[in-house]
Amino acid sequence: MHATLPLLESTSFPELRRARLETLQVNVGYLCNQSCLHCHVNAGPKRTEVMDRKTIDDVLAFIEYSNIKTLDITGGAPELNPDFRYLVEKSVNRGVHIINRCNLTVLQEEGQESTVDFLAQHKVEVVASLPCYLKDNVDAQRGKGVYDKSIASIRKLNKVGYGKPDTDLMLNFMFNPAGAALPPAQKPLEQDYKQILEKEYGIEFNNLYTLVNMPIQRFGSTLISKGTFNEYMDLLKEAHQEINLESVMCRSLISVDWQGYVYDCDFNQMLDMSIKHKNKPTHINELNIEQLSNIPVAVGDHCYGCTAGQGSSCGGSL
Repeated sequence: MHATLPLLESTSFPELRRARLETLQVNVGYLCNQSCLHCHVNAGPKRTEVMDRKTIDDVLAFIEYSNIKTLDITGGAPELNPDFRYLVEKSVNRGVHIINRCNLTVLQEEGQESTVDFLAQHKVEVVASLPCYLKDNVDAQRGKGVYDKSIASIRKLNKVGYGKPDTDLMLNFMFNPAGAALPPAQKPLEQDYKQILEKEYGIEFNNLYTLVNMPIQRFGSTLISKGTFNEYMDLLKEAHQEINLESVMCRSLISVDWQGYVYDCDFNQMLDMSIKHKNKPTHINELNIEQLSNIPVAVGDHCYGCTAGQGSSCGGSL
């Protein structure tokens, strides 16, 4: 796989400084039941990096100390971490709202039969990957059979109340383009999703989020192989909007890797660009939240992916 960091380090991206920390995003491992082309984590079934119980306890200690109210759990497929439920239960007991980034198909895996009920019991918000409402497009991007499994999982989530207007069980979908293009406007696309999925499958959900494909890891390597990396970067830079700098996620979020080390965002984590806390890699068990405020964010050319067009974040367009 081609390395993308050497192509991204030298950058003209504007300086960013951190604001108040609101969200702790924790990557509990790169193990996944899928290997998607666009995956910026390069996750897959053969990955062995999984957060252990000790590191999870370090995360829980930071939550207690920092009074963080939102925990965003990602992977890989987070549900495949043996201590996933432990992390959720202990966090909920601390009054924390949980977001689980789910690829949907994992809910069809052996051993995951009770996961939907567990998520509902703890009122975990589900942000689910569904890159298109059309079967052929999803299977082309994520693998044959993924669409049908995803629909089956969504129906299971709907059955317990997820995505229904009269419940507090949030089900949001995440869209990303099939290739080297910016996503369309988020709200009209959401209406298309809702209309077609309800008509074809009786499916309900709350919100659709759009996310730009980042030119790193598997997707970035594919761009290099095709000779289109520079073309894609030009697209991102030309679409840069200064107004998006105010609300990029790295200003109010920190990302923790499977070993417990801290980064400004999940994308920087994949590039091994550490947070500028003490000018050295910082573990969650030594992070001083008071010293985070107003420090510079580590930036590179990939950051244009978050400010291009309507903007892009883990919570959708900016």
